[in-house]
Amino acid sequence: MSQPSYLDEARNAALAFGDSLLGLARPRLRLGVTGLSRSGKTVFTTALIQNLIEGAKLPVLKAATEGRIARVRLVPQPDPDIPRFPYEAHRAALNGPERRWPDSTRRISELRVEIDYERAAGWFKGPATLTLDIVDYPGEWLLDLALMGQDYKAWSVQAVADARKPHRRAVASGWLADLAGRDPAGPADELAAEAASIVFKTYLAALRADPEAVAVTPPGRFLMPGDLEGSPALTFAPLDLGHDTEPLPGTLAGLMAERFEAYKRVVVAPFFRDHFARLDRQIVLVDALAALDAGAPALADLETALGQALAAFQVGRNSWLSSWFAPRIERVLFAATKADHIHHASHDRLAAVMSHLVARAASRAQGAGARVESMALAAVRATREVRIKEGRDELPAIAGVPEAGEEIGEEIFDGVAEAAIFPGELPERPEAIFDPAVRWQIRAPRFRPPLVAPDAGGRTRPPPQIRLDRALEFLIGDKLA
Repeated sequence: MSQPSYLDEARNAALAFGDSLLGLARPRLRLGVTGLSRSGKTVFTTALIQNLIEGAKLPVLKAATEGRIARVRLVPQPDPDIPRFPYEAHRAALNGPERRWPDSTRRISELRVEIDYERAAGWFKGPATLTLDIVDYPGEWLLDLALMGQDYKAWSVQAVADARKPHRRAVASGWLADLAGRDPAGPADELAAEAASIVFKTYLAALRADPEAVAVTPPGRFLMPGDLEGSPALTFAPLDLGHDTEPLPGTLAGLMAERFEAYKRVVVAPFFRDHFARLDRQIVLVDALAALDAGAPALADLETALGQALAAFQVGRNSWLSSWFAPRIERVLFAATKADHIHHASHDRLAAVMSHLVARAASRAQGAGARVESMALAAVRATREVRIKEGRDELPAIAGVPEAGEEIGEEIFDGVAEAAIFPGELPERPEAIFDPAVRWQIRAPRFRPPLVAPDAGGRTRPPPQIRLDRALEFLIGDKLA
């Protein structure tokens, strides 16, 4: 990734210095929450806030088990140019009578939480307040940061090569057919650029909708244009340049290259400068089960995407000087979500798969002094564990209420009846996931959120979770010590 400009660095240093001055009065932490498509970002953020505010039992969060958290409350959104995370609406969706999953993340949003707690020991023992800013943003925006280190030609060559891979060829057929008729050396035609862009965006939309596709191809903002829809910065596409063809001025390829650079300047650089560069901690959520079900090619795509994501982070241990002027992300957590879709006996295997997928990228981050961990979790547990008989054997299974219209085999669920399902087994050795001769069929329907009865006093309770408390201890536990 290319380095930010000197002006950007100066601006970021000023923002960091201001944050540090405010942090003298009370500790502050900016937590980034992101993930690839269908990974459960919105559910995770909602559950995190609800569990903290409503005082849920969080055994691994030391400050909670030691009784040192006095109160957790929402306070006004601090940044006037970032939409507020709609916590109340998402909580109502999960806990309301319809029990539905909230809408997925399609833009950046933020919420500020203040945690009153008692310091455990040391010179500053006594009451304190941690200000926690939670920044929720789409994973596609994170992967866009990899574009900062690419030019148009390199991006085009990679995008075309990816589309021609066997597991993507069917989804990409329409775009590849259109691509064959585009002459990179042809005139810089505005209508041709627009037509090519439309076909490419249709391919990206189909790729994202395909349940077999767990990684994404940037530019991520193409499918989330907002107020830039129709602008030249979002009206370009890859061309089949080959390694010996350069995009020359006055040609179609030259026009596309100009707009590719405009996209980086207008879309990617401001996101990095205004939001991403100010994060202290980061969690990346991943639907690793979908990747396992899709097979080795999808897992290879996912490994590449996660490596690009970690490379985009400015990670490392903060010194006194860097914490004031150029803060780094000190802790990154990669979490395989939907752990409730498999039996707990396979949770360690799922965590091992997650760790294996990020191993190479994580070693570089750890070399810079950052802490990188992997785990399996479910921010909201929608199932319970049962055992089902198959002949003389009993299989470890899960039971829950599949959403209406979900299918397994020839059975179509009505959204009311509970079903017990054996979801399959994960590999004992995580290296086996890349064996092209083996298909790990890990498939469970989409379950409805659980029905949670109120407590004895009639108050609502957070839904059950799996290892959300462990994630909180890793991400913020040291700040509550």
